[in-house]
Amino acid sequence: MTAAQHNQHPIIFLKLGGSLITDKSRPHTHRPQVLQRLAGEIKSVLDEQPDYRLIIGHGSGSFGHVPAKRYGTRQGVHTEEQWRGFAEVWFEASSLTRIVIESLAQAGLPVIALSPSASAISQDGRVHSWELKPIIAALQKGLLPIVHGDVVFDNQRGGTILSTEDLFEHLAHVLVPERILLAGIEPGVWADYPACTKLIEEITTNSLPHIFPILGGSAQVDVTGGMASKVQQSMALVERHPGLVIQIFSGERPGNVQNALKGELLGTILHAPTEG
Repeated sequence: MTAAQHNQHPIIFLKLGGSLITDKSRPHTHRPQVLQRLAGEIKSVLDEQPDYRLIIGHGSGSFGHVPAKRYGTRQGVHTEEQWRGFAEVWFEASSLTRIVIESLAQAGLPVIALSPSASAISQDGRVHSWELKPIIAALQKGLLPIVHGDVVFDNQRGGTILSTEDLFEHLAHVLVPERILLAGIEPGVWADYPACTKLIEEITTNSLPHIFPILGGSAQVDVTGGMASKVQQSMALVERHPGLVIQIFSGERPGNVQNALKGELLGTILHAPTEG
């Protein structure tokens, strides 16, 4: 590692959840005021810290998940009808990406969307190969790369869907972020979903076996798994990269995304157990 690389700001991944930026109960419905506010919060942090290195991912919410469920795209794509559905899911996902990047660009952010469908191949629902040089180049040039849950061609299933978490998992092994911030509408991981009266403050690899059985799914249509799969996937990453901290928190409250980007620990914190 060179001295210049050592002095660089650590990489942070931020996911804007589909439940946060769309109305998941109404197909093809985004939340423009929320997107505008989030864009402003991100811009504020990057203005204060010009060397901040950030990759943003976003979920598909009420855009991609609805046709994906109709055609069973995540499970595999084989028939002519399913391939038409594959294209429909791509269209919906890319439509939302356009809305997201317009909101961020209007706030003055130098965004560039890099769609996985054009650069990634999966193997039975997991990233097999993904050309990451454009993402790395964007970071090096001070741009803000955007990735998103997307359809991809799959060596075994024909086609499938990779969630933002799937993409972050692969990216994390290559870029090794310091933190992954998962902003949704829930304030964290509930210990008593769906009653939602008791929040889990932290989850470690030691406590996960006790917590996992009580985790709930997603209240609305989510073909890429609910909270249980999100936590399980996140903890697998923490096990592999013990220095990584993952936060699951609410982006609904104004200022939360901005404060999380600045380092505040919000919501449920997932990390390796501390020694001693």
